[in-house]
Amino acid sequence: MNFTSQTTTKTLQLSLFILFIINTKTTAQIFDKVKTEAELQATGTTGNVVPFWMRSNQYGSVPTDGASGSFIARAYKPYSEHIKTDSSTNRKLVDWGFGFEGRANAGNNSSLTLIEAYAKLRVGAFQLKGGRSKDVMGLNGDTSLSSGNFAISGNALGIPKAEISIPEYYAIPVLQGLFSIKGNFAHGWLGNVKGSTGNNYFHQKSLYMRIGKPDWRLKLYGGFNHQTFWGNEKDLYGENFDLSRLQTLYYVFLGKTYKAKGVGSSKLGNQLGSIDLGAEYNFDNFKIMLYRQNFYDVGALAKLANIADGLNGVSITNNHQNSKSSGFKWKKVLFEFFYSKDQAGYPWSKKTKSGDEDYYNNAFYRNGWSYYGPGLGNPLITPRSDAKEGQAYKKSDYFINNRVVAIHLGFQGEIDTWEFSTKITHSWNYGTFGTSIYGNTTGNKTSPGTSNIFTPVQQFSVYLEGLKELKKNYRIGFATALDQGKLLNNSFGASLRLIKGF
Repeated sequence: MNFTSQTTTKTLQLSLFILFIINTKTTAQIFDKVKTEAELQATGTTGNVVPFWMRSNQYGSVPTDGASGSFIARAYKPYSEHIKTDSSTNRKLVDWGFGFEGRANAGNNSSLTLIEAYAKLRVGAFQLKGGRSKDVMGLNGDTSLSSGNFAISGNALGIPKAEISIPEYYAIPVLQGLFSIKGNFAHGWLGNVKGSTGNNYFHQKSLYMRIGKPDWRLKLYGGFNHQTFWGNEKDLYGENFDLSRLQTLYYVFLGKTYKAKGVGSSKLGNQLGSIDLGAEYNFDNFKIMLYRQNFYDVGALAKLANIADGLNGVSITNNHQNSKSSGFKWKKVLFEFFYSKDQAGYPWSKKTKSGDEDYYNNAFYRNGWSYYGPGLGNPLITPRSDAKEGQAYKKSDYFINNRVVAIHLGFQGEIDTWEFSTKITHSWNYGTFGTSIYGNTTGNKTSPGTSNIFTPVQQFSVYLEGLKELKKNYRIGFATALDQGKLLNNSFGASLRLIKGF
């Protein structure tokens, strides 16, 4: 993506607007606490492709295939450090920050990409943020080790948006902090989307609750998130569509069904999200968290018809990871089981008006739940461009493999002065219901079967990275990844990193 693109311009406009609101200090004061760093990368990959875990959940910051070099520049002003006392944590009532990251790749496919550009303002528990940022959505044990949230996993570039939120759990001032909440409301700009003319928009909201006082060992979590691509509905409904833009947003916000003359009733836009549950217990030596994301795309979850599908996980965190002991030290272990094979699409599934979920694909938005190529959600659901040639697919589908069963392991630790993390994933892949012996369903209707049947295949992907602190704010690091199987092209990749902080 180019710096001159329409959405990049919108990103910079949003972030500069927030900075304008909060820019009341001198330039010297503003940049006094800015953290900057520059990074050089040298990368080599085989198979004319970047391996799965070198390109997935990287927020769009990906090297080019083959031999390449990259330069990455970052600048951040975080919120002020918290002042911790024996009894409480104090912080400024009003604070602000910003972030920028840009990446230049030189190789087979040279590119210049804006990874982040945002500004934020915090007033008490509330935050106003504008621009492009590295965001995820969903309840998770550790976003850096996870296979990826269903709704927004950080697999693609961030969508430029304006957002008001409670970004951290805020204790409701009754019952001594027994209940805490966080959530967000955002409006984003997608630009032109295949299947629609003109500009399209992104709607997002979420609400999560935590039950448990700060000093309790046990805490319970629950909440939901809701995302929608919308805009240019007349492209779908024709001139019979009679809602204004504000009225359309109202329908989108509520997930309300719309019916036009000559068109069946349906929800507006491409709506998707998850309903999440979790529990955490803090032992003396470690903390354990269990979590579950329940998927919804076209409506089956309301009748629990696709309740078999979900992301199930457990993460274990070492409470003594900051100790100064040498040698090997583990920090966090994460295990996940991802299942999206059901989709309420079997002949014996509970019938719904919307039929099988067909995760991430959409009849109107031809590129489905994607943004500038990669999917926005869990990367185990495969776009056609990432799959090995010869896989069966429907021409109308952007994602040709969304019926997946996978086990995933993430690990983070230290060996002497090296920090390292690894991801190991094995998946069983079954294509889509449209390329199965069952066919797609809508209500009691089943689409005609196809002779182009997806043959189930397995895939194995592994990733290892390490980072070491040096003197004078230098760091060195490496990353390596391997793909073996019949879903993706077999490949190996390795990268060397040199980072200088200022």
